[in-house]
Amino acid sequence: MSYFIELVVSGLAIGAIYGLVAMGFAVIYKATGIVNFAQGEMGMLAAYTSWSIAVTLGTGAVLTVLVAVVVGALLGLICERLIMRPMLGESVLSVVLVTVGLSVMLRSLVTLIWGAAPQKFAVAGADTIVQLGGIGMRVSQIAVIAVLLLALAGFWFFLSRSRFGVAMRAVAADEKTARLMGVSTARVQAVAWAAASGLAGLAGAFFAVIYGLAPTIFELGLKAFPATVLGGFDSILGSGVSGLVIGVLENLVGGYLPSTLKEIAGFVLILVVLMVRPFGLFGEKRIERV
Repeated sequence: MSYFIELVVSGLAIGAIYGLVAMGFAVIYKATGIVNFAQGEMGMLAAYTSWSIAVTLGTGAVLTVLVAVVVGALLGLICERLIMRPMLGESVLSVVLVTVGLSVMLRSLVTLIWGAAPQKFAVAGADTIVQLGGIGMRVSQIAVIAVLLLALAGFWFFLSRSRFGVAMRAVAADEKTARLMGVSTARVQAVAWAAASGLAGLAGAFFAVIYGLAPTIFELGLKAFPATVLGGFDSILGSGVSGLVIGVLENLVGGYLPSTLKEIAGFVLILVVLMVRPFGLFGEKRIERV
């Protein structure tokens, strides 16, 4: 039983990282109707940048996390302004292909600047073991779960209580009508890209601290994508929660079944769920955009 609990607890930690990336997918989709396939690469670039700053300036844990968020948000704003905004009015397929090209470019940029060798992202106190009910967890694992919960609460408040959140929901529901009502769709999309990239930066930094820094961090986008599909592309909160589900499922499959099945566990789950609910567990039937 203790082995099962350990798998669940460690699964929640990696699931929280998936959840942060998945929320970023959903934020951009909700505001723009497109899927950003460069989400994992944005997290990777933010992680490497925050690592370089931490090594150079010796920043603490909290400051390192803030740097990752700020770098990610700035990266999102730059990509939206220079790459995505000129694509306004183009077909969805064209815009999605641009994000694929962006992902390849960012991946190459990281390898060019920092190399392909793995690095240790050491943050003071991150590896300290805390006993919770007889189960040992690293402080960094507890922290990323707490950060996901805070992100879920923050986005719930933002979407349901803030004026800008209501504007984002209006754009997601009917962009043309929202524009006629005076909502700046360009501003909404810029904020969405900044928020999504900030979430990716958070996820990338936590993954690097817990599991190590390497160019393969971009795979977080691929691993988190099933969580977005499972939760529903138009459900930011559902995507975050589904990240936890995917993380726990992967760990349980890897713990009790052949390890090769761990990599496909999330995709098998979404195939099963989508046969019953094509719009995801928390999505809405009215989705028409692809």
